[in-house]
Amino acid sequence: MSVRLHVCITCRAGQPVAEGDLTPGAQLYEALNELGAPTDVEIRAVECLSACSQGCSIALSSNGRWSYVYGRMTVGDAPSILAGAAAYAATPDGIVPWRERPEIFRKQSLARVPPVPQCKEAAE
Repeated sequence: MSVRLHVCITCRAGQPVAEGDLTPGAQLYEALNELGAPTDVEIRAVECLSACSQGCSIALSSNGRWSYVYGRMTVGDAPSILAGAAAYAATPDGIVPWRERPEIFRKQSLARVPPVPQCKEAAE
């Protein structure tokens, strides 16, 4: 089952961005890709996670698992984000035990969204 790490590339983190410069969110996306996605994790750029007042934001999601939105991320957090994504991918339900989460995931969580139940029609 593939996990998606969504990175808001339009996040400005409350900073002015000169025309032609990368937003802090796009810089974070590039940093994550440079480090490389963990096994079973796909890094995806998205244009808005509606967490604009929370700096750079990311989200983790996968079919049948809880989804999470995190904010106040920086390029320097890229290694911890990938470690957290790997821990998330290793769970059957998306719930990583509290003490096993990177500190940024413990302190910078904005939302946790329950899994969407699968429709009978989709399962058939």
